[in-house]
Parts: sequence; structure tokens; C-alpha cells
Amino acid sequence: MSDLAKTFPNFAVSRRALLLGGAAGGGIVFAGFYPAFAQQKKGPADVSTAELMAPGPLPDVVLGKADAPVTIVEYASMTCGHCASFHTAVLPSLKQKYIETGKARLILREFPLDNLAAAASMLTRCAAPDKSYDLTAKLFAEQEAWAFVRTNAVPALFKVAESAGFTKDSFDKCLKDDKLLENITATRDRANKNFGVSSTPTFFINGKRLEAASDRIESFEQAIEPLLKK
Repeated sequence: MSDLAKTFPNFAVSRRALLLGGAAGGGIVFAGFYPAFAQQKKGPADVSTAELMAPGPLPDVVLGKADAPVTIVEYASMTCGHCASFHTAVLPSLKQKYIETGKARLILREFPLDNLAAAASMLTRCAAPDKSYDLTAKLFAEQEAWAFVRTNAVPALFKVAESAGFTKDSFDKCLKDDKLLENITATRDRANKNFGVSSTPTFFINGKRLEAASDRIESFEQAIEPLLKK
């Protein structure tokens, strides 16, 4: 699990720090950090479900039925390797066993650990609503190709976005959307302040923090099955 306090002790995002130029020649700039929230070693084991499910700055991206008895809330960073591992290795089984059967739903929320993660999250939000998670899944599946390049990350990120229907114009326009970036930042800050989220991925299952490793389907089974018997 990537610890935010250790990795980016003064993390914040702003469009000025995020981008210089566009898809053709610009680059992601890892600069412009300022103290954005109180650092916490570990958040509470349980949080208020009413507060957790209250509307946030952005509409939730949801997989599953609204009336599912179990709600899993995930806070993830698009550049987080453990988040990618969950989405590629665990989520397919979770979907088959719980989400597609109506037993659980998954709500995805942004918690970018760096400016590149924020840019990727912005792109998922600029995609059509019914394509938002598809792009999220694609970015996680191809994370190695764009998140860990040694040179300018923008062309690699654009290449993934282009395969999802973005043009250079729509790509650049999305990453210049100040309000969207503010809302993603607010989502992250609310999670940190209200729910003690400080690392990714962080999961809450009906308001209870998942303490077990998120790279095993068994961790979710152990948390979900007792809730289905109530």
C-alpha cells in the first residue's frame, strides 16, 4: 500500500503545477506542492455510513445495483500499483460473485497520490458517463505503459486516452478544466479529513474499513459474507 504521508508529505494539485502545454508537446510537472491536509497514521476502523454515502463534489462511479445490501467504497490513485492489482486481479472475481449477482456494489472515488494520477482521474471523468469505468479499467490494466515512464508522461497517457476516443483537443481541454481538478482534490481532501484516508487503496465495506490485504478475494469474502447473513 502506498503511504501518502511518506511519499508526498506536502501533496496538493493545481492546474499550473499539473500541466505545461498539451498532448503534442507538454509534460506533467511534479511541482507546486503545499500542505493540503493533516497527516494521519491510521484512520478509524468504522465511519458513519450516512456521512460516507453523502453526495460529494463529484457523482459517484458505481458498479452494481443501487439496492445491493453491501456497499464497497474504494479510494484509489490511478498511479498506485496495488490499486491496479486489485482492479486487474481481484475485481473480476468480486464482480462475478457479488456485484453481478446483486449482493454488492462498488463505488470508486478518486484519491490521487500525485499530479499524474490526478490527470488520469480527470480523463476518466471527461469520458462519457457510461465509459468512465471502462477508461479507469484500461488505465489500470495498462498502468506500466504510462504511469512509470522515465520521460514525458503525457504522450503515453494520451495514447491510452486516444484508444478510448479522446482527440488531442478533447484531451487538452479535459486537463485544463480547473473546476474538475478542484472537485477531484476536494474528494481526496474530504476522504482524508472525514474518514482518515491517507493511503491507497482504502476500502470501506458498509462503513467498516477493510483491514485485510486487498490483493486477495478472500479478504473481501470474509468481510462481505457476514453482512449477507444479517
